[in-house]
Amino acid sequence: LAQAYGSRNCRQRLGLVAIMLNTRKKLVKEKGAIPTELDQEVAKAIFDIEVSPSCDIKAELKDVYISGAKDVEVGKAGMAMVVHFPFRVWKVVKKIQGRLIRELEKKFNRKHVVLVANRTILDKNFRRKGLKVRPRSRTLTAVHESILEDLVGPTEIVGKRTRISLDGSKLLKIILDPKDKDKENIESKLPAFAAVYKKLTNKEAQFMFPTV
Repeated sequence: LAQAYGSRNCRQRLGLVAIMLNTRKKLVKEKGAIPTELDQEVAKAIFDIEVSPSCDIKAELKDVYISGAKDVEVGKAGMAMVVHFPFRVWKVVKKIQGRLIRELEKKFNRKHVVLVANRTILDKNFRRKGLKVRPRSRTLTAVHESILEDLVGPTEIVGKRTRISLDGSKLLKIILDPKDKDKENIESKLPAFAAVYKKLTNKEAQFMFPTV
């Protein structure tokens, strides 16, 4: 009996080690960066989603991993969670963005989940880095535009306007596709989109659906 109990304990420990190793594969931080507790929680959640028998995005999640996660305060709306993905896996994430957000929001109750890709901005001193031409996709403006598209996904942006106040401050107004207004509680996420965009770019933005 003791031998059987010890064998069962051993199998349980091995199972836990396997889960930890698989969870680590879902989190790749930059060199030297120490994973936060939230990083590890999100990585485990994505692994759990992948191995769930009812998962319909198992194949896509196989090679997907995150680079980090952060909580962002959204005033009275509570908290939003931003999950960052390396750019190399973003193409796959984009295909399953809506479904992955739904599954993560189930795991992290009462949090709006926003997914974004990591992108590197090259300043005007890009030649010092050995580049002859700065790709347009790496300019500050292009990266900020891409962040906008990432964080509202899978909803699409159909219009943008910039309002300039008398004091010179700018407010970017983002109009979203009206056909998505009633989907996935998107309307309730509008304050979260604004808070996350402010956190990532230090720019003010207002997200809305067109008025009829």
